[in-house]
Order: sequence, then structure tokens, then C-alpha cells
Amino acid sequence: MAIFSIAALASKYFVFTPSIPAIHSLKASSYPFSSTITRNTTTITATMSANPLNPRPHPSLEVSGGALDSFLPAFTTLDRPYDPYPLVCSNTHLETVFAHFFRSKPDVRYRRECLRTKDNGAVALDWVVGDDRNLSPNSPTLILLPGLTGGSGDGYVRHMLVRARKKGWRVVVFNSRGCGHSPVTTPQFYSASFLGDMNEVVAHVSSRFPEANLYAAGWSLGANILVNYMGQESGSCPLSGGVSLCNPFDLVIADEDFQRGFNKVYDKALSSSLQEIFKRHALLFEELEGDYNIPAAASCRSIREFDESLTRVSFGFKSVHDYYSKSGSSGSIKDVAKPLLCIQAENDPIAPARGIPRQAIKENSNCMLIVTPQGGHLGWIGGDEAPFGAPWTDPIVMDFLQYLERTKSTSLPLSKSDQNTHTVEATVK
Repeated sequence: MAIFSIAALASKYFVFTPSIPAIHSLKASSYPFSSTITRNTTTITATMSANPLNPRPHPSLEVSGGALDSFLPAFTTLDRPYDPYPLVCSNTHLETVFAHFFRSKPDVRYRRECLRTKDNGAVALDWVVGDDRNLSPNSPTLILLPGLTGGSGDGYVRHMLVRARKKGWRVVVFNSRGCGHSPVTTPQFYSASFLGDMNEVVAHVSSRFPEANLYAAGWSLGANILVNYMGQESGSCPLSGGVSLCNPFDLVIADEDFQRGFNKVYDKALSSSLQEIFKRHALLFEELEGDYNIPAAASCRSIREFDESLTRVSFGFKSVHDYYSKSGSSGSIKDVAKPLLCIQAENDPIAPARGIPRQAIKENSNCMLIVTPQGGHLGWIGGDEAPFGAPWTDPIVMDFLQYLERTKSTSLPLSKSDQNTHTVEATVK
């Protein structure tokens, strides 16, 4: 459901050495793909051949969606084969772990703004130092939503931020409660379906830059929250477009797969990260009434146990299964009324491909789906910057956002009169 710290556990299964960079010489211009992927995209390619003005997606990619004809002109590289990096991408777990350990982290200087929410909670918004001076008020603005326990320090977040800034975009990272050292001021964190903080962040950013078109991109749990938000707001959504990456979509399916094989390593590592966040703020949760199991949350050995002990109780669900079945974003796709690009990896161990709502995406004229044959979870080690640079997805995401901004095909952001935020701002380093 998100990227996380897995150093101690992954080291038991994979051994990385300083000689790894030498494999750069192995990079090939193409890579064999399974016949299954090719067969899945045959009908898509045939469909696109009816319009000679649109480049045909390469057969190595599964490309579909109700907005396919509308959005395909946005992309400059989809006609190229998906080019995974040799050796590193030979195994989905190897690619996932390699990306976490060895992907570079561009240097970014942030200015932190602490946003007080209506329930007296707080989230941290990290803006880039100097953007207020260097960018115009109407520069397109992009909100980034990291995965569970992720934040503005993660490499995949910083690479996307740097790419957008080079195109003249203003970017802000939304660190959820407790993540990225965001403060926790009430006995509540966040969940896959809690949209209160997202509503307030979007309203706040829009009120600060009312002349700018506003967009958002999310990864993993952040992607699930984004799609749920876009579905909930539907035609009233103030975003001009969104991008969802590595979205688990169906949390029941994701939970099932999370309890199998090597995925148990991710589960243990992520639950450890949740424990760390919880323990830093444990005093807030003392003497709470209800079905909370604070000792179990503090010593959880799985995400499911943490969610059963704390998350589902905080947000009013009867059981952890009730929480998972009602919090996935697959059911929100049908209500999305603004442009949405979804990018998934067929072999993602944490966001299973069988959970992708392919039919719903095909039936929605605002949605497009790209599925790569490989990529792991938040890996996508391929393209010009592999193996240590930006993910293969970043140029695709930027093509899409730039296209939306150029064509101005969406509604304007909310005006100041439409905002109803209750915030307290603070700047920290």
C-alpha cells in the first residue's frame, strides 16, 4: 500500500554491493515481454489504428480507458517499448527493494506550512523555497500525495517534484498526519477513505492561488485517497486533473495478497513504520473510549492488526474487513468527472493487478489506464534515467499534466468565495 523503510528486513533476502552500478553497461534497447501482455493490448492497438493522428501505444503496454482517444495525443513516448533495466527488473521484489535503496534523492529545499484542520488536527504542506518569488500566481499547481508512511523526503516524490518545477509548475507535498514528521495533535491519524484532510488541503491551496489551475498526483495509498476524493467531488471537484500511480484500488484483494509469501516482509516492515509513528504520539490515545486496542496497535506485527486495533475504530468501521471493503477507490472510478490517468504495474506485489477496475475505467470518458508489464511497487526502473534516476512513469505523468494545462480542457479552480477553510499556518524548516 505504500513505500516504506525495509532496510533491516530486506537485507535478509537481498544483498546489494557497491558493484551494482556496473550493471549500467548491460542496458538494452528492448526487452522480451510475455505473450499475455501482447494479447491483452492487441484490441487496443487495433482500435487506435482508426485514428492515424494518434500514435499507437507499444504492444508491451496495456493502454485503455474511456478517455483514450482524448488523452492519447498528450503522450510522446507511449509508442516506445517498455524498457525495464536488465537484472534489476528480473524480479518484482528485487525491483521494489532496489528502487527504495538505490534511487537517488534530488536535493530540494522545502518551506513547511502546518495546516490546522477543522477537527484541530494538523497536516504538513512542504513548498519549495523560492517559488513564491520565482513563479507567477497563475502558474499551474501540483499537489503530491505520497504513499502510506511516506513524505516529502522520499525519492520518488522528489523526482516528480523536480520534473514539474523544471516545467514551471508550483509543487506542494501533502504530508499526512504523522508522516514526514507532520505533527499529530489529536488522537486520529488518517485512513484510505478519510477525505477530510484532502478537502481542506485542496481548498487551502486553491485559495492561496485562485488564478492557477490545480492538479494532484498520488502514489499507493495517496493514489487511493486521490481517486476517492475525485469520485466524491465528481463534477464539483476543483482539481483540473489527477494522476494515480500504484493504486491498490481493492483493499480486500490487496490485504489477501499482503499475507502471502515475500509480501509478509513488506507487511512486517510497514507495520513497524506505523508503530514508530504511533509510539511518538501514544499519549494522545490514552483513555480513549470505544473498541480501541492500544497495546495491540503499539505492538502490531501486521498492517491488518494495526488497522483492526486503531484505524477502523477511529473512522467508525465495524471490522477491519468492513474498513477495507468500503475504503478502496475502485468504486469511485465511475463518479470521476475530471481527467484522471491511472498507471499500474502488472507485477506490483502490493497493488495487485487483479484489483484494477479495468471495466469501470473503460466506461468512464474521463479516465485512462496504462499498465506496464513490470515495475514492482513504486519501482518502474526503466527509461533514460535508469537505474538510479527518476521512475519510467515521470515523463508520462508530466506529458499528461502539461497536455491538460495546454488545452485548458477542465474547469477553473474554486474561487475564494467558495472556500471554507479553518487553518493555522506555521513555517518550519
